[in-house]
Amino acid sequence: MSTIKQLAPMRRLCFNHLLAVSVLLLAAALVQECTAQGGSSGGDHAPLVSPLAKDPATSLYTISIKDGSGPLVVDLAGPLVWSTCACASGHPTFPCRSAECDAANGFNWPQQGRQWQQGYDAGADGGDHYCTCTARPCDPVTRARCAAGDLTTFAMSANATDGRNALYPVSFQAVGACAPDWLLRSSSLPAGAAGVAGFGRAPLSLPSQLAVRRGFGRRFALCLPGVAIFGDTPIFLGSYPPDLITTIASTPLAANPRNGGYYLPVEAISVSWPNWNLATTRAALPPSALELDATTGRGGVTLSTVQRYTAMRSDVYRAFVQAFSETIGKPGFVKPMPAVPPFELCYDTFSLRHVRVLGWDVPLIRLELGAGASMNWTVDSGNSMVQAADRTLCLAVVEMAPEAEHAAAAPAVVIGGYQVEDNLLVFDEDTEVLQFSGLLWGSGATCSGFNFNAPQ
Repeated sequence: MSTIKQLAPMRRLCFNHLLAVSVLLLAAALVQECTAQGGSSGGDHAPLVSPLAKDPATSLYTISIKDGSGPLVVDLAGPLVWSTCACASGHPTFPCRSAECDAANGFNWPQQGRQWQQGYDAGADGGDHYCTCTARPCDPVTRARCAAGDLTTFAMSANATDGRNALYPVSFQAVGACAPDWLLRSSSLPAGAAGVAGFGRAPLSLPSQLAVRRGFGRRFALCLPGVAIFGDTPIFLGSYPPDLITTIASTPLAANPRNGGYYLPVEAISVSWPNWNLATTRAALPPSALELDATTGRGGVTLSTVQRYTAMRSDVYRAFVQAFSETIGKPGFVKPMPAVPPFELCYDTFSLRHVRVLGWDVPLIRLELGAGASMNWTVDSGNSMVQAADRTLCLAVVEMAPEAEHAAAAPAVVIGGYQVEDNLLVFDEDTEVLQFSGLLWGSGATCSGFNFNAPQ
């Protein structure tokens, strides 16, 4: 489906200006259609790259991609792109019965009622053929604070890439939702952010739109904080010489029919010391605790860029912290410290050995993956432990809040942004496969190692 099939007639106050915009957008769509049918040369379908940054105040990640405004917050499970619009009547819109409108409103937020799932109300247009599509942008952190806004288009730009360098700028249009200023101000977003870029499994997420517009397949890569790469390309980061795509692990992805998140087929969680000849401890989880219910959408293990630390449902959390506590205590030299909220398990750094490359010598956490995975997902200390106070190192995993745990389609585990920092993640929706590197420290590759300086 083309991301822009038809623009609604322009509002009367900005008719001439917006008519010109619509003609340009239609021409761009026609050029894309012709090149897709007849083949392309040069950079017409070149993959794209954009920088990612981490906001120190909120620990949210932003992508610099929207022209003429601040960056957009990356929401890995989000279905939409949304931002404020400069002029209430100064932007193109879509008809409320268009394919774009259906795509914008064809998702379900677990916390929302049906009134938020409709692109228009029956009869709301009063017989007007040109009723305007209403989309529902939401705060990506809470999912509970939402607003109504026109479905429109935004000017964006990124750089073409060969997987090693940023080559030349590329401008394009993306369909997104206008959001009122109050939603931007009241949401827990970084200062200066202009909105949100949804990366989820939805027709109007940013990766989905780029895949259709550029014709380069539904594949994108995130390396937080550092770089986002869209399209089928080798990936080179820092001084690590091989194409990383050829060296990293992979696992099938699972899909939740109730939301656009990316789920891992985790069957068990275990904890073990990397440098001690001690038995592995497997968390004593309740039966089927990690399973994803395909009917209700509850359960499963999902990835998030808006959850700061990994959060576990209470039954999973209690079993996991017991396993970790037992394992780290086996050698007998690690000294516990008082809890530092929101963390429960904390330890005296003076009783731990610092490992030069990977952080601290503490037990590894393994997410044991199901059939089809080339290896298990291992969480090293650089992703599992956080310096929470002087001489205090804490396990960076928290118990899920009751309101989140009991929400419809609540996951069993949400893997937070801290746990995937400095990891390369490559999502391929065409094959339903996720490739993952594990912690890159010491490999020569770094998330900040992409060359954004175009070659001379």
